[in-house]
Amino acid sequence: MLGYVVVFVGAGTGGMLRHFMNLWIARFAGTHFPYHTLAINITGSMVMGMVTAWFAMKSGATGHLRLFLATGVLGGYTTFSAFSLDAVLLWERHEYQLATLYVGGSVVGSLLGLAVGLWIVRTALA
Repeated sequence: MLGYVVVFVGAGTGGMLRHFMNLWIARFAGTHFPYHTLAINITGSMVMGMVTAWFAMKSGATGHLRLFLATGVLGGYTTFSAFSLDAVLLWERHEYQLATLYVGGSVVGSLLGLAVGLWIVRTALA
């Protein structure tokens, strides 16, 4: 049960960080192009790499700390970091076809999923 609380608190923290970044970047770069999302995806993926490497090299990291940082904070900040980690781990294991399938399937599937979701609601409310 404690694991759920740890993830909950971390996700709230990550969500607040994302909201801050959205506002801060929009102030400087505007909102015509999604610079804020691009920056969040890149910084979240970079931090996920740092956190994952730290956990792999430092055996004293607890499961709750991992849940808080990786699943909670970074999950609330951006799920793109988890996508990036999974894709790179497949690539590092030399599973190039699976990595390509995962990346392509995630991008195309997510875009199609969003389009279908828009269509369903627009059709239902029309």
